[in-house]
Amino acid sequence: MLRKISRNGLVRALSTMTLTSKEVLSTFNNKSLLKSKAYYNGKWIESSDNRTFRVNNPALAGSDGEFIADITSTTSTDFNTAIESSYVAFQQFKKTSPRYRSDLLYKLYQLMIENQQDLAKLIVLENGKAYADALGEIKYAASFFQWFSEEAPRITGDIIHSVVPGNRILALKQPIGVCGILTPWNFPAAMITRKLAAAIAAGCTVVVKPASETPLSALALAYLIDQAGFPADVINILPTDRTEEIGKLVCEHPLIKKVSFTGSTRVGKILMSQSASTLKKLSLELGGNAPFIVFGDADIDKAVEGAYAAKFRASGQTCICANRLYIHESIYDEFADKFTKKVKATVKLGNGLDPTVTHGPLIHERSLTKVIEHVEDAVSKGATILEGGKHREDIGEFFHDLTVLRDVVPGMKITQEETFGPVAALIKFGSDEELLNLANDTEVGLAGYFYSQDINRLFKISEELDVGMLGVNTGMISEAALPFGGIKESGFGREGSKFGIEDYMIIKSVVVGN
Repeated sequence: MLRKISRNGLVRALSTMTLTSKEVLSTFNNKSLLKSKAYYNGKWIESSDNRTFRVNNPALAGSDGEFIADITSTTSTDFNTAIESSYVAFQQFKKTSPRYRSDLLYKLYQLMIENQQDLAKLIVLENGKAYADALGEIKYAASFFQWFSEEAPRITGDIIHSVVPGNRILALKQPIGVCGILTPWNFPAAMITRKLAAAIAAGCTVVVKPASETPLSALALAYLIDQAGFPADVINILPTDRTEEIGKLVCEHPLIKKVSFTGSTRVGKILMSQSASTLKKLSLELGGNAPFIVFGDADIDKAVEGAYAAKFRASGQTCICANRLYIHESIYDEFADKFTKKVKATVKLGNGLDPTVTHGPLIHERSLTKVIEHVEDAVSKGATILEGGKHREDIGEFFHDLTVLRDVVPGMKITQEETFGPVAALIKFGSDEELLNLANDTEVGLAGYFYSQDINRLFKISEELDVGMLGVNTGMISEAALPFGGIKESGFGREGSKFGIEDYMIIKSVVVGN
């Protein structure tokens, strides 16, 4: 049957049949994207101890078709070799012109766009998100190569007048050195490119450890890096399932001068502690608990659309996902009704390559367990399920309904912890002061959202919400131009935008005498 399915007909075929992960891989236009070895020293290399780890499709968990590939699991020895080689490569790469680095990045952007459909299918296979979401991620990921190809030639320093007559102070911007990049599974392409593009634009070399759940997208990117003509050892991508061991090595290695990590606050604190021995520069994008606020004067229909996008993108598995939905008491019932109807009318769970599917599974059992716990805890304390609420074993092991809860109150787990799953918790509030106290009552501060037509409230709430990024009358904020990052225990540093390159550079002061 597989031989009768054209490559272009794959997505249509999945609406009427289920292919194994291996069968989907056989339909790729560019099968060279499918790699299982590590990429360093400009070569594809097996682990030094020949160990591998298995990558499975979360949408097909427990079935015969879940297996995607066995991936080499690199060792500390392999990482040491790659880091040392990156250090050697840095001695030359730091001297290259910004325009040269710009051309490399733009070529990589073009290659990602040329291969976007295969890259998106690869994300669906290993991550589970719906194809439309995955294709959007590839375009978003590629945009960082385009953006930083344009930023690289604009790296400039300053000339500062000295207090000493005739003297001048030169502030030179230089690349920091070898960078370690540690990325999560929820955006297996974009979380790499957002960091990698800025590092390359600055003139750094990098060693990347992708998430063990989703290494295939990273290795496909490594293939495109090779095709783009990057010098050997400028970019090294090493998959491994020895996460704690390799994370510690990267943070403590004296040749690595900068570490960029996206993940949980708990792990971020560990990595920060491990980096202290060498006083590394860090960029940490950590956990969130984003408030989504709808004031009484908001356009409710637009707020419903924004909340749906901000809450349920990728089944709620995004770092800036709305976690607590605060709805003003005057419109609470109307919003709850319209939001629930939106979910009922829109959602279809299933295999992300089916064009009728809007949402895929959770990534693994731990994520599913947390979602179930949050729903059960809320209901036990008085919340009401308006929609969903069930573990959907009839579809697959890791599927859970997109769920809407009303009558959620402070003290429930879902208000205190990041769910990272498809549960919308509707919380009622009265005054602006009450709202700010509730929204800011958390140790993290990554993103937030609010809907209002009051121009005065725009500035007041924007300034008083304790978050690093804010969407006002929109539920979608991510793009390459955005300075991405949080405050409080959501970390520090900014990625993307004109500021993103700064975290990969140092400022050297040169005083020139008369």
